[in-house]
Amino acid sequence: MSHTESFEDLLNQFDQTHPQAGVREASIGDKVSGVLVSIGEEYAFVDLGGKSEGRIDIAALKDADGTIKYGVGDSIETQVTGKDEENGTLLLGTQQGHRYHGIEEIERAYRQGLPVQGQVSAAVKGGVEVQVAGLRAFCPASQVDLKFIEDLAELVGQRLDFRITKLEGGRRPNLVVSRRALLEEEQRRLAEQTRANLREGAVLNGVVSSLKDYGAFIDLGGVEGMVHISELAFGHVKHPSEILTVGQPVEVAVLRIEPPTGPKGREKIALSIRALARDPWQDVASHFPVGQRVSGTVSRLQPFGAFVELAPGIDGLLHISELGAGRRVNHPSEVLSIGERVETTVLGIDLERRRISLSLDESKGMEMASMTTETASRAPESAEKSMGSFGELLRETMSKRR
Repeated sequence: MSHTESFEDLLNQFDQTHPQAGVREASIGDKVSGVLVSIGEEYAFVDLGGKSEGRIDIAALKDADGTIKYGVGDSIETQVTGKDEENGTLLLGTQQGHRYHGIEEIERAYRQGLPVQGQVSAAVKGGVEVQVAGLRAFCPASQVDLKFIEDLAELVGQRLDFRITKLEGGRRPNLVVSRRALLEEEQRRLAEQTRANLREGAVLNGVVSSLKDYGAFIDLGGVEGMVHISELAFGHVKHPSEILTVGQPVEVAVLRIEPPTGPKGREKIALSIRALARDPWQDVASHFPVGQRVSGTVSRLQPFGAFVELAPGIDGLLHISELGAGRRVNHPSEVLSIGERVETTVLGIDLERRRISLSLDESKGMEMASMTTETASRAPESAEKSMGSFGELLRETMSKRR
């Protein structure tokens, strides 16, 4: 056997033990893993196996401080974002835009629908001017973001990702880009992941996207839900801004999901923050025992009495008959005002109906305490009499049977 034949045999043996035939090449959007084989100034190359190699921007390998966090030989997981038409090399990274150089690379990105990175250089009539690979591009105001941006000048100097939507001309082409297209794709991708976990009773993480008088809208990841003001907390909330801020991460429970009402409608997702908090009524009996003097703030006035907030989510009622200390009161406003701090006595607690009866009369606290003591002292006597009556009845019944 010749040296050539021996080499071919070895090669065939290697191919049999490392089969590559039939292995599908990764497509744009696929998640892949590989080993870093070289790191240059602008790009690094990744061995993806199967005779495939990918190129990734150095920026994708750096941490927040700008330090490269990988070395040659390290394994990384990434995503296919495109393909170099000239040599077939897969372009790797995230769906963030790549930095391109020259009109040829820009044309390739346009044909493949790849995102590009550009810097907003000026706010102009109807949109913003963007510098992409040394070329001037225009992004219409409606394509800058998912939401309307009132002052486009705020974006000047920012480096953002765009998709090329129009490319005409020669060396100085007419270039139109859209950032909204990329944001909508990302939103759809996140929405698919969110809907996979979206069901009544589920607990999800989200971010406060906007605040209204009636509640807070929460971005769950491509899908938006609303926490009504009554579901923010157990206590009284006048406006969501008292406890939430836009951009704040929150944990919410899904109360219900209502399907869209029309072809262009969106599902309505009712959320709750309060549902995940401990119910303060569980500790009422120990925190506000009958007969104890407690302080609170007058929260509401009604013709029949005044409501006093003793703790967040815990209101007691001062009935109008408990306000005058013996004199007639026609309306609680004659004695109290909203926001006033008052000392009250706990007269009774109804846990089932979630009601606490209060009084301004301090002496009633001593009366309630003495009544409790007297009731406790009479309990054995009452029990004895009860048992005695039952014993007499039993003896009488047995006597009749005889």
